[in-house]
Amino acid sequence: MKTVIAIDGPAASGKSSVARELSARLRFAYVNSGAFYRGITWWVLHRQTDPASPDDVAAIITRARLESGYKNHEAYLLLDGADATPNLRDDAVNRNVSVVSRVPAVRECLMAHLHQLAEERDLVMEGRDIGSVVFPGTPYKFYIDASPEVRKLRRQAQGQTDEIAMRDRIDSSRPNAPLIIADDALVIDSTHLTVDGVVGEVIGRLKLQGLPVPPR
Repeated sequence: MKTVIAIDGPAASGKSSVARELSARLRFAYVNSGAFYRGITWWVLHRQTDPASPDDVAAIITRARLESGYKNHEAYLLLDGADATPNLRDDAVNRNVSVVSRVPAVRECLMAHLHQLAEERDLVMEGRDIGSVVFPGTPYKFYIDASPEVRKLRRQAQGQTDEIAMRDRIDSSRPNAPLIIADDALVIDSTHLTVDGVVGEVIGRLKLQGLPVPPR
C-alpha cells in the first residue's frame, strides 16, 4: 500500500476543501470517498430502487459493474459505465446517502475499491471512517470539525438543503463504520480557520511525523 493520509469529519466541516488542497500541496492523488457513496446512492435512485431497503440496495449493487481509477490525479467511480458526478449533490441524493451508506454490501463493495486505489498512488482520502475503519493502519490521521452553526451556514452557501443534525445522527449511530474520531487522529476545529490555516496545521503535523513535504 502507498502512503494514505486520512481526512475524516462530518458534513460541511471543511474536510473536502482541506483534502483537495492538501493533495495538491503534497502532489498526491485525491480521493473523495463520500462521492463514491453518493454515486452509489444516485445509481440506486436512478434504477428506481428503494434506498430504505437494504436487500434491494444490496441486490442492485451486486449486479452493477463498478469501475474505479484516477483521472487528472483524482479518483473516479463509474457504475455500468455511467458517471454520477453531475448528480452527486441532487436533493434526493442528499436525503438518502446516509441511509444507503449504512448497507453492509455497499460498504464492502466500496472498501475493495478504496483499497485498490491505495495500491496505485500515494493519496489523500477524505470521508467519515477513513482513519477508523478503511485505513486504520495509516499513521496520518486527521479529523476536521466545526461548530454546527458554521457548518449549517457553509452548507447553505453551497446551495445544499440537507439537514446537518440529521446527517450527524444517522452517520454516528449506524452499526457499520460509524462516524467516530480515531484514537490517534489529530482533531482540528475549522470554525475560525481558513482552508490554508487548516492545511498548515496538517502539514505541520506531517512534518513532525517525518513525511516529506514538497516546497511551495
